[in-house]
Amino acid sequence: MHFDLAALAGPLAEVSRAQGQLLGRLADVGMALRDQASLAALTEDVVKTSEIEGEQLDVESVRSSIARRLGVDIGALAPMDRHVEGVVEMVLDATAHCAEPLTRKRLFGWHAALFPTGYSGLAKIRVGAWRDDANGPVQVVSGPTQRQRVHYEAPPAASLEGEAANFLTWANTATVEPALIKAGLAHLWLVTLHPFDDGNGRLARAVGDLFLARAERSPQRFYSLSAQIQRERKAYYDVLERTEKGTLDVTEWLAWFLGALLRAVESAQKTLEAVLAKARFWHRWAGTPLNERQAIVLNRLLDGFEGKLTNSKWAAIAKCSSDTALRDISQLISLGILRKMDAGGRSSAYELAD
Repeated sequence: MHFDLAALAGPLAEVSRAQGQLLGRLADVGMALRDQASLAALTEDVVKTSEIEGEQLDVESVRSSIARRLGVDIGALAPMDRHVEGVVEMVLDATAHCAEPLTRKRLFGWHAALFPTGYSGLAKIRVGAWRDDANGPVQVVSGPTQRQRVHYEAPPAASLEGEAANFLTWANTATVEPALIKAGLAHLWLVTLHPFDDGNGRLARAVGDLFLARAERSPQRFYSLSAQIQRERKAYYDVLERTEKGTLDVTEWLAWFLGALLRAVESAQKTLEAVLAKARFWHRWAGTPLNERQAIVLNRLLDGFEGKLTNSKWAAIAKCSSDTALRDISQLISLGILRKMDAGGRSSAYELAD
């Protein structure tokens, strides 16, 4: 693969500037808030890297799993889910241990963590091993069976051992590419090899995150490239297809990668605003006695509650009766923490007053 470094100089400078601004803001907020910002970014990364592949993970389970491993106090933890645990293990190993070599054994471990049952849906797959093409060449296709369109055909399984060895040697050797360029190349190289029966996209994004962490010389993550890729999913697949069907000039892919990375870092500024707003909220109400149920639901609201908060939803989240939920809500309204929403409907809905 080769690329036009001069054409990428501008995007590289923009990303570096945005990363510097974000890290500069984080340097002023203290360790506890940095941990909360990292927890938010990692949670989004795990959820979105699975969502790209059409798999929906429970956000609270993901958040609890990451908080458990990082030692961040978020109050009550959601029950463990083995599918969630596997993706979390992969993402955290890639970033928290970014300085460690990327090896065949490590990739196999990540793959096994993604598929703890040995199945992808109803199909049994080779887990923790390169694919063998027993059912024919691996293709990325779309459309109905009779009119399928082939977007990409992976290299033959017989060549994988040698191709993967070349990739891993490059990955663990100091090379001349700028660090952010190397992250983009690593992502593209692994997804092009498509070395496993399933999970290649998630593994490629994890490898990309590992190199981004190396580039920043920090295992702590404050933005999610996977979340940005999910927001631009069609463009992501389109540029991958053009690159894999084109020449070995990968400048277009790297330009797109750096652009998505810039937008991911800029989006993280909004996440940081939410973390700071949450900290300001609890600082303001620190002297007000609230029960555990109220703290749990208020944290859900502060973390970005989807939909409208009703009495029945409060009861479900706090695991209490409707009467208890109504008393909790009424107390918060009298304190000025919650207010009733103006929108009408069959059920009253509530939101944070400030």
